[in-house]
Amino acid sequence: MRKATIKRKTKETDIEVAVNLDGTGAADVATGIGFFDHMLDLLARHSRIDLTVKAKGDLHIDDHHTTEDVGIALGQAVRQALGDMAGITRYAGVHMPMDETLTRVVIDISGRPFLVFKADFPRDKIGTFDTELVREWFNAFAVNAGVTLHVETLYGENSHHIAESCFKGLARALRAAVAIDPRAAGEVPSTKGRLGG
Repeated sequence: MRKATIKRKTKETDIEVAVNLDGTGAADVATGIGFFDHMLDLLARHSRIDLTVKAKGDLHIDDHHTTEDVGIALGQAVRQALGDMAGITRYAGVHMPMDETLTRVVIDISGRPFLVFKADFPRDKIGTFDTELVREWFNAFAVNAGVTLHVETLYGENSHHIAESCFKGLARALRAAVAIDPRAAGEVPSTKGRLGG
């Protein structure tokens, strides 16, 4: 089983994240940020990655540090769980509809972190959650997971739907990309013979 646990403690946050890439999509998430918990829950559900997130942060300031640091820890956990990446599918892409919204998410588990994020939110907040933190989370995740990730909302009008389509799109792309390709026979999917540079 491809599993990992990451503990990250700073003066701003105290976070523990556990993943099982070969899970069923079970989620046990508590960050103190309701909307963010919802996004992480659906990320687990639709990726079929078991996910535990326990986070305590300086929410009296705002949600920024907690959101970003969970992205860092989750990215590190996914990267660790992937190991040498032998046999993975590596590439995946999906178009994710959410009512009036359509988002394209494409991933390459390359070991080379890069994020392209193009989504415009009509509102600054979803409830009390700052919409600018969606990009911050995706950047923290991509850099620390070591993936090339392209997220683009092609159209949409509702900020909740836009954020949800981004997270669900990542979930489905991640589900396909981390899957073991039975035809790969344990090979690292690269002509270099390794991933990561």
